Amino acid sequence: MELDRIDDEILTQLQKNARLSNKELAARLGLAPSTCLERVRRLGAAGVFQGFTARVDPKILGIGLQAMIALRLSRHDRNMVLAFRAHALAQPEVVRVFHMAGRNDFLLQVAVRDPEHLRDIALTAFSTRQEVVHLETSLIYETVESPALPSYLGFEDGA
Repeated sequence: MELDRIDDEILTQLQKNARLSNKELAARLGLAPSTCLERVRRLGAAGVFQGFTARVDPKILGIGLQAMIALRLSRHDRNMVLAFRAHALAQPEVVRVFHMAGRNDFLLQVAVRDPEHLRDIALTAFSTRQEVVHLETSLIYETVESPALPSYLGFEDGA
C-alpha cells in the first residue's frame, strides 16, 4: 500500500488521539468528512491499524511499581524461545515482552503492587524456569511515551 502525505497526517493525528471523531479529524486535515472517512477505512482495510486502546492510570489499579526484567536463556533455539515467550505472556503482571538480540534474550516489562510482589514474580515465575540462566531487574522510575511513531515517508511541509 502506498501512503501519501494525507495518510501520514491521518496516522499522526490518530496516534495522538484515537478518539477523534471523523468530523474533527477531517477539519484538522482540511478534508471533506466523506473523503476522510474513506481514507481511514482504506488504512484500516490495509491492516495499518493494529488496534485502539485506552491508557489507564496504574495507581488506580493498585499498581505501585513497574520494572524491566532482563532474562538470558540457556539456549536460543526456536522451541525454547517460543515456550518462554508463551510462559511470560501468561503471567498477569507482564505488560510487554521484548524478544531481544544482544546480551539478553528477553526484556519483560512488569507491573506489580510493591517490591515484595516484584520479588515474588521474579522468583516464582522466572528464576525457577530451567531455561533461564540469568535474570536482572531494573526499576522503572517514570514512563514517557512519544505520542506517535515517526514518519519515514519523506514528505516535506507543504508537499
